Amino acid sequence: MIKRYTCQNGLRIVLEEIPTVRSIAIGVWIGTGSVNENSQNNGISHFLEHMLFKGTKTRSAREIAESFDKIGGQVNAFTSKEYTCYYAKVLDNHSSYALEILADMFFNSTFDKDELEKEKKVVYEEIKMYEDTPDDIVHDMLGKAIYQDHSLGYPILGTEQTLSTFTSDTLKEYVHNMYAPEEVVISIAGNVEESFMKQVEKLFGSYTGGVREPKDEKPVFHAVQISKKKEIEQAHLCLGFEGFKVGHPDIYNLIVLNNILGGSMSSRLFQEVREQKGLAYSIFSYHSAYQDSGLVALYGGTGATQLQELFETIQQTLSTITKDGVTENEFLNSKEQLKGNLLLSLESTNSRMSRNGKNELLLRKHRSLDEIVEDIDKVSLSAVNETAKTIFSRDYSMALISPTAELPTI
Repeated sequence: MIKRYTCQNGLRIVLEEIPTVRSIAIGVWIGTGSVNENSQNNGISHFLEHMLFKGTKTRSAREIAESFDKIGGQVNAFTSKEYTCYYAKVLDNHSSYALEILADMFFNSTFDKDELEKEKKVVYEEIKMYEDTPDDIVHDMLGKAIYQDHSLGYPILGTEQTLSTFTSDTLKEYVHNMYAPEEVVISIAGNVEESFMKQVEKLFGSYTGGVREPKDEKPVFHAVQISKKKEIEQAHLCLGFEGFKVGHPDIYNLIVLNNILGGSMSSRLFQEVREQKGLAYSIFSYHSAYQDSGLVALYGGTGATQLQELFETIQQTLSTITKDGVTENEFLNSKEQLKGNLLLSLESTNSRMSRNGKNELLLRKHRSLDEIVEDIDKVSLSAVNETAKTIFSRDYSMALISPTAELPTI
């Protein structure tokens, strides 16, 4: 049973009791990410995530790390395009201690100038490391091609140029405006009682925030092809089609379809590209659902001389699935696999905390596992085939990183 509570300042708390475990996961979810940035401060959400670990008024960066190490706990954070999360997982008897440290980081980080400059160097290296992984950065290129100047296409890490402009004052201003209580969810899952929500409210339930600037216009999908030349062995190819946004009524049709197309080892792409032709080690598809947009992406990496064949094989796979549809066996297997993955993925307190935090932040509602399984069961073969025709009959974007930067053609 998931319990919800809204504090007087608008901050929301969700708690799921799991009495059969000995751990508790606590996540502080903030509805801000790279989509909330502009061209001048791109990367600030991610950099701020780093800086909250770099010292408070009473704890140094080392003391924050040692605080969790000495109780055998874990603490970490991540930033996405639409949200940021700081989280900890500890034994249940250390729940109050972990909550207090997370609150200290959230409210009392000093953004010390010396620590700030050191951490900029760390993130510079993170950007360089990312640049050295073309199988990762090609996805950012695809987002830029599709969303152009809209912030949904911005890289989460930002750039060295934008990073260099960040100061203690810009970070504090961003926190004040973007970490406003109505944009924050505290998600708790594990062996914890409902009374723990009172401790959360005592720490987080009375602060105030600033005023957010309204988002830019909603993102528009652009069918654009871009390439980048890089001295590497493989060609890294991404195709992108317009998908469904969060909460779309047909989203489960697309989830089932994506699983059949490139979401598993038995998928069409894996079998055709890797098993039958040996063209790629890594080949897959995925669907990203955002609040105002959606993206279906296909990725494959292959030797530069095989790029054209890889592209043609992908195109043939899409053509076949669009014209002939999926088989009943594929359809039934995909649904069972999705249900199994869903249930298995929620066997940890971290997974439960994450699921509840995202649902509250993005959807403001929670559905039981039985309800989700029922929705998957309701998906029909004809609906999946119709979704395939809708998605893959549209124009697409393409991003390529290769030794020649020469785009493949049909």
